Amino acid sequence: MLTTANAAKVVQRIDTIPLFLHAYAYHLNMRCGRILPADLLDIAHRQQLAGVKIHVLDGEAAALCHACPEELQGFGARAAALGLELHIETSASDAVAIDEAVRIARHTGARSVRFYPRYEGHLHDVLDRVAADIQSMKARYSDSGLRFTIEQHEDLTSHELVALVAGSDWPQLSILFDFANMINANEAPLAALDAMAVHVTEVHIKDARIVTEATGNGHLACRSGQGELPFRALLTRLLCLGDKLPQVRAYGLEEEVDYYAPPFRHDNEGPNPWIPWREMSETPLPEHDLPARLQQEIDDAAAQLAFVRQTLALIRAEAMGFLGEG
Repeated sequence: MLTTANAAKVVQRIDTIPLFLHAYAYHLNMRCGRILPADLLDIAHRQQLAGVKIHVLDGEAAALCHACPEELQGFGARAAALGLELHIETSASDAVAIDEAVRIARHTGARSVRFYPRYEGHLHDVLDRVAADIQSMKARYSDSGLRFTIEQHEDLTSHELVALVAGSDWPQLSILFDFANMINANEAPLAALDAMAVHVTEVHIKDARIVTEATGNGHLACRSGQGELPFRALLTRLLCLGDKLPQVRAYGLEEEVDYYAPPFRHDNEGPNPWIPWREMSETPLPEHDLPARLQQEIDDAAAQLAFVRQTLALIRAEAMGFLGEG
């Protein structure tokens, strides 16, 4: 709920909100070679976005993980020439994955590296392994000039992530808040944001429908505005984080229509549940009419940007009205 102070923050910040293109919005097109990493820079520039979030594997054979240093430097130079900030993402927390992401980030001039753990085992063992991974990053990359974010990615709860970040004693580490991923950890979006708020510096924006299974919830991503998430309330609260300056530095537009993630945490699971192994996130390719599905993905990404900007306009109007400036 808006207060006078928060309404003033919204008015001051909303016109310069740092929206980022997220490569996953073009996931299928990139898997099929229709859109390459360099194309994302042009799309983001045309859409007047602040930057690009890209995974080390996005683009298959053309992915940044396969590029030589000179190619990575060229990619970074092109982004800089277009006024775009780069963020690199990887889907693991072990040293091999982080080293690769940092190498790419350094050569491209990226400012941030996102990771999330994918370990199988009892919860306490998984948390110990992740904490050790974070200490390894801290020891090796505290002087890198990079920021690191751990994403709440479906299996760990908000309180577990907060404990990991707070326990790391590493100012360069913070949380990336995803609009939907807490659902799979048996949490609700606004409550999860409240729990993590002080540590959140980056965001993945998406919408989803909640799929109730036996003792937990999955989520099926859909077009933004057509799901069950408190979209406007989340954006409003995120805009208000930070006292004098905005706390959130990047909002990634991660439209993921048709992506499904099952429950990972359950009712009455006990204090040390088993965390199952999982593959990296992937949306299935259609069995028929691939060209139409690829065009739909492009249309979905454009529709999300339009919906987010419309929602921001509504938030701004509400704040102006609250301040008596409407």
